[in-house]
Amino acid sequence: MNLQRKLTLLVATGALALGAGHVVQKRAAERMAAAQPDLTVSSITSVAAGPDRVEIPATAPKVELPPLPVSVVDAPPAPEAPVLAAADPAPEMQPPVAAAAPEVQDCPVQLSLIPQAGGMIGLSLLAPCHSEERIVLRHAGVAVTGKTSASGAYFGALPALTQTAEVEVLFSSGDRAKAELAIPEAAQLRRFVVQWQDADAFQLHAFESGAGYNQPGHYSAAFAGTPGQGAFMTLLGDSTTDLPLLAEVFTYAPGQDAEIVLEAAVTETTCGREIIGETVMAEAGVVDLADLSLAMPGCEAIGDILVLKNLVQDMKLAAAK
Repeated sequence: MNLQRKLTLLVATGALALGAGHVVQKRAAERMAAAQPDLTVSSITSVAAGPDRVEIPATAPKVELPPLPVSVVDAPPAPEAPVLAAADPAPEMQPPVAAAAPEVQDCPVQLSLIPQAGGMIGLSLLAPCHSEERIVLRHAGVAVTGKTSASGAYFGALPALTQTAEVEVLFSSGDRAKAELAIPEAAQLRRFVVQWQDADAFQLHAFESGAGYNQPGHYSAAFAGTPGQGAFMTLLGDSTTDLPLLAEVFTYAPGQDAEIVLEAAVTETTCGREIIGETVMAEAGVVDLADLSLAMPGCEAIGDILVLKNLVQDMKLAAAK
């Protein structure tokens, strides 16, 4: 059972219009004013007094008009038609230059693993393009959430369940990073893991040599112990992320006598329904996984605690089948 839930140029051509024209102006010849004619009388006949009578000469006096001077104004020569210079050859068409695409930000993801005391895997993640992002850390069937910093960094640790520890980081975008590290010490350890999602919470308790609650030899989230100094408890996952994946891991030596107990509190978010999780048992580098489901009592039992025992034995029996 996988505990994680699926998320859903421009070239403008212009025609050069050439307008060529000229105007030929003709000016009409100005005529000179006609000279005053000089009238010449050829003869005058005296007329005696008498009745009003005028004798008109048979021949009318000849009036000679001097020839009219003619001034001819030559029309100005028509201007030569403008010679159109050959149009410059159209520039060679060049393909439009595309705007430079914005430079893609270089965002390599670097995942580094380093061995730590108690068979732990030190984890360093540098992902500058994944700032403040929910991530999932996976190793040998265990999956927990984390969150990168504002600079895209994450530092943490995971208990090694196998001698060759493979760690994968999944980002919300679908990107992922993988790394591998040899942890020979994992062959000398036993680890019991319970993992769940969000409100389906379990609490892991371990008791050494018959110890009781809150006595020396009792390990839990309240008293985790120190890696590399005997048995210890490890709390995994960031509960502040969306759909957090959380886990608790108890580490002890193979020959060490310890009782493993799981508890599930009846709360307003768990009452009257089934809560689910998963258990993982790693011993000598061999990993066994098992589904975990628990039917919670009704909400009238809020405040009660359900206790599950003999989990290690049950898992060993199931693995032997």
